[in-house]
Amino acid sequence: MKMKAVRLVEIDKVLAATEIPVPEPSEREVLIKVKAAGICHTDEHYRAGDIKVPRLPITPGHEVAGIVEKVGNGVSSFKPGDRVCLHYLATCGVCHYCLSGNEQFCAAGQMIGKDRDGGYAEYIVMPAASLVALPEEISFEHGAVMMCSTTTAFHALVKARLKTGERVAVFGCGGLGFSAIQLALLQGASEVFAIDIRNEKLRLAAHYGAIPVNAATNDAVAMIREMTRGRGVDVALEMAGLALTAGQALRSLGKLGRMVLVGLCDQPFPVKAYSDMLGNEAEIIGCSDHLRSELPIVLEFARQGRIELSGVVARQIPLQAAEINETLQSLQQHSGEVRTVIVP
Repeated sequence: MKMKAVRLVEIDKVLAATEIPVPEPSEREVLIKVKAAGICHTDEHYRAGDIKVPRLPITPGHEVAGIVEKVGNGVSSFKPGDRVCLHYLATCGVCHYCLSGNEQFCAAGQMIGKDRDGGYAEYIVMPAASLVALPEEISFEHGAVMMCSTTTAFHALVKARLKTGERVAVFGCGGLGFSAIQLALLQGASEVFAIDIRNEKLRLAAHYGAIPVNAATNDAVAMIREMTRGRGVDVALEMAGLALTAGQALRSLGKLGRMVLVGLCDQPFPVKAYSDMLGNEAEIIGCSDHLRSELPIVLEFARQGRIELSGVVARQIPLQAAEINETLQSLQQHSGEVRTVIVP
């Protein structure tokens, strides 16, 4: 039996429409019929060769939600017809990092869409341990994007040790940024500043309760300093993946501030050791995706209506190479819509 899949066949080339066999679930694995797959900026980094993929061809897509089609031997936690979301990693479950709850560092871990075939297809196979139940109140489209942007934003705030009453600056209003705004306010931030260069994204940020800062027409750091009476923010989240915004996020911090690097970028940015770091006892913290244990938390927030994603999922497209490639090209130019979701 064959299925449609849109695959990365050659680096720095457009993705290709193909037909490949429907995968068969092995022991403790589950076959899922894909109902929604988000297109993430990371997928464009793989296509462009900015981040190396171990093998080609590969089916991208690590934001996936769907319906259980078939279960392999030894699977009792899910059955055909169940609505599910997929954690982005298939891990060993027994190494030091898996047992300590830091499975993103599992040496045997395989990321869907990078190390193993992902969600730009009609079906996908994953270990049952990587599945999370998707509540009826949450659409497949919203469930899919929550598997990356929302949960990674949550993990970033955990790493930032956000406290009630603190101020937060979010640099980059995409899927990550809009989730971070809502989650920061939900967790007690007194103010959240949203920094971007596109007015339509800033309007949506304001809708979610943030104070918009247009970095295209203003000095973002100076504006934040002015609006905080010179104090700066307690937490700055860099979500755009740019050296420019990383430097701005660092300079927006106040005393004892914590900056979390979330957006993917391998370019250096300037750090003045004393004025940026030592004098303020500031911190720069890395954020590597998120944890499976955090997925039920954000799904419950969404089920209760405490976070809302209708403005984040801007567009739905079919499983067609032309429209997927057009979306990836927009992301490469940092001009894409907030989140585009493939609906096979």
